[in-house]
Amino acid sequence: MSTTDSTAGTNDPPTFAEIREVLRQVARQQRETAREQRETARRQRETDRQMQETAEQMKETDRRLKKAENLFTSQWGKLMESLVDGDLVPLLNERGIEVETTHQRRRGRRNGEHFEIDIVAVNGREVVVVEVKTTLKSEDVTKFLGKLQVFPDFCQEYRGRRTLGAVAYLESDPSVTAYAERQGLFVIRATGSSASIVNPPDFEPRAFGGRVS
Repeated sequence: MSTTDSTAGTNDPPTFAEIREVLRQVARQQRETAREQRETARRQRETDRQMQETAEQMKETDRRLKKAENLFTSQWGKLMESLVDGDLVPLLNERGIEVETTHQRRRGRRNGEHFEIDIVAVNGREVVVVEVKTTLKSEDVTKFLGKLQVFPDFCQEYRGRRTLGAVAYLESDPSVTAYAERQGLFVIRATGSSASIVNPPDFEPRAFGGRVS
C-alpha cells in the first residue's frame, strides 16, 4: 500500500506556485528578449546614422576635391599659359625668332582626330608650338613630339614654315628637361612672376615635319 501511494505522488499535477514560477520565468525571458531586440534596433539605427554621416562626409570631400581640381586645372592652367604667353615673345626674340603673333588654345579636328595646342607663336618663316604643363613628365615630352610631327597637317595654314617646339613647365625633374632638350625642344621654366628659357645660348632647336595626307 505504501508503494502504491509513493508512485502516485510522482504523477501529481504541478502546484499553483510551480505554475506561477514557470510563468514568471517565461515573462522574464520575454522581457529579456524584448530588451535585446530594442538594443539591437538601437545599434542598427546608430550604425545607419554613422554610415549616413560617413557618406555625407565622403560627398563633401569629393565636392571639395573636384572644386580644387577644377580651380587648379582651369584657373592655374590659364594663369600658367598667360604667364608663358606674356614672356614668350621677348624670350624667343632673344633666340633670334622674331614673333609676330601668338595664339592660345588652338583646337581643331582633321580626319577624325582631335588636336589641341596650348600656344602658337608665329612669324612669316617659323611657327613655335608650345606645350604648357604644371608638372612636366617624360611621357608628356614623348606625346608632344608626336604632336609636333603631325602639326603641319592639322594646322595647314602653317605649312611651309619651319616648325619648332617648346615645353613650358612649373615643376619637373632635371632628367625630363634634359630629355626634352636632347629632342630639340626649347625648355621654358615658369616661376612665380616670369619665365625663362633654360637651354644654353648655343642651343639649336629641331625643325619638325608633317606627314603627307
